[in-house]
Amino acid sequence: MRLRHHHRGALAAAGAGLTALLLAVGMTGNAAAATLFGDTFDDGNADGWSKSGGDWSVVTDGSPAYRQGNNASELARAFAGQTGWTDYQVQARVKPLSFNGANRLVGLASRSTSSTKMYRLALTNANRAELQMVNGSQVSVLGSAALTVATGTWYTLRIEASGSTIRGFVDGAQIAARTDTAYAAGRIALVTAYASAVFDDVAVDGAGGTPTTPPTSSSPTASPTTPPPTNPPPATGLVGWATQNGGTTGGAGGGTVTVSDPAALADAVEGDAATTVRVNGNFTCSTEIRVGSNKTVIGVGAGSGLTGCGLNLRGARNIVVRNLKIAKVRAGVGNGDAIHLDNSTNVWIDHNDLSSDTTSGTDYYDGLLDVTHGSNFVTVSWNRLHDHVKCSLVGHSDSNSGEDTGRLKVTYHHNVFSNCFQRNPRVRFGNPVHVFNNYYVNTANPSYSYGIATTCGAGVLVEGNSFENMTDPTHVGEGSSPAGNLVERNNLYVTSGAPQTAGSVAPIPYAYTLDAASTVKATVTAGAGTGKISG
Repeated sequence: MRLRHHHRGALAAAGAGLTALLLAVGMTGNAAAATLFGDTFDDGNADGWSKSGGDWSVVTDGSPAYRQGNNASELARAFAGQTGWTDYQVQARVKPLSFNGANRLVGLASRSTSSTKMYRLALTNANRAELQMVNGSQVSVLGSAALTVATGTWYTLRIEASGSTIRGFVDGAQIAARTDTAYAAGRIALVTAYASAVFDDVAVDGAGGTPTTPPTSSSPTASPTTPPPTNPPPATGLVGWATQNGGTTGGAGGGTVTVSDPAALADAVEGDAATTVRVNGNFTCSTEIRVGSNKTVIGVGAGSGLTGCGLNLRGARNIVVRNLKIAKVRAGVGNGDAIHLDNSTNVWIDHNDLSSDTTSGTDYYDGLLDVTHGSNFVTVSWNRLHDHVKCSLVGHSDSNSGEDTGRLKVTYHHNVFSNCFQRNPRVRFGNPVHVFNNYYVNTANPSYSYGIATTCGAGVLVEGNSFENMTDPTHVGEGSSPAGNLVERNNLYVTSGAPQTAGSVAPIPYAYTLDAASTVKATVTAGAGTGKISG
């Protein structure tokens, strides 16, 4: 990614004809406007772009350009810019390569407020150019014109958004203008739907935003290879939402039992009597373990835990789960989660190792740690979540607002999310969900990945985290879910993309100490996971 003033002249790669076209269609009228963003991809990378669907790569097409090469992808998007951009124009050159079926499209988007909400200027293989307002699966055509859309041909698309007036241009000719108030601000996007295409010479100008700079120059300076300290930090006490609502003590005050097989574990954690259950060994199992109220479940040593099944905390309260290694829970084994919370309150998940195996081809589809059905007052601390696709979900459905609104208050702190491709966490309704001092690394899938997502009006505070090799650290909105709110501050981005932010978040009611983001990698990699506390 490059700022536009770093480009070769005025988009010289597009030739003198394109330069003349830009002047002819009125860019000179915006001479005083801020240059917000630009990318010719001449540096050979797509830094600063976040991907959703499709197969994106920088290729050579006369000059370097950005290609989406999968025409079987239902909806592929690459996003850039800031959610706070308001009045601006975005322009790009677009070349359709192939269409997979009828009424397919390639296009350019403006004021994108989530992955499925935007203004879109689309070229369809029905030989139309359409200016659209997209709201999830609903597409309203604001204006259109007949246009021969040929594969292998470059088109210059431009969207101008000024107040409530939205205009679309193709090759300098206005094809539509409409007053619409659906979206007042948002990012830009490159879009295909069951089509492949190449994009180049992206330029954004306007007065309603702050210029975007490359993540590597705008982020705090830190080495991605900072060595961990020689001695791990001491185990921390309980912090976060699980301290509220009377606190969380687990099996404190009750008896202690040590178990060495899954049947004994299942028996020991039944009921509501206060009990500390020590898990000695790693048990292979095929049926989830249901945990009752007032329990502490803690592993002995670094390797004790479960393989093939997980823990289900349903309709329970006051539970502590620590120092367990839980791996390879198959879809269909209970909820398919390593740890699943369903209508449970005051839960502390601490110093565990949760994973599947993304290299085996086995369907470990569901979550590592999911918090659902009105669960509340939860702290997730000092865990390692790794090598999985959908790692941690807060709120299971867009249609569950009645049960979840006002609940789903969760704190994530000092966890490692490594090779967790999505949901770190993905949040619905909970406000505030507090995500601080976590270390995110290599959370990237070649086809689709992101770090943290806020949806369905949730409020997520993201602060003091360290993101390394994270193309897309945060999302506002995800899939078909409407946008939530996200505030980010004091985070560190190392070879990572720019975060999305929106709105405000409810205040945090508990005391906590925020570590400097530059120290998080060393501290968390040394202290998170099993074997760091005694069982």
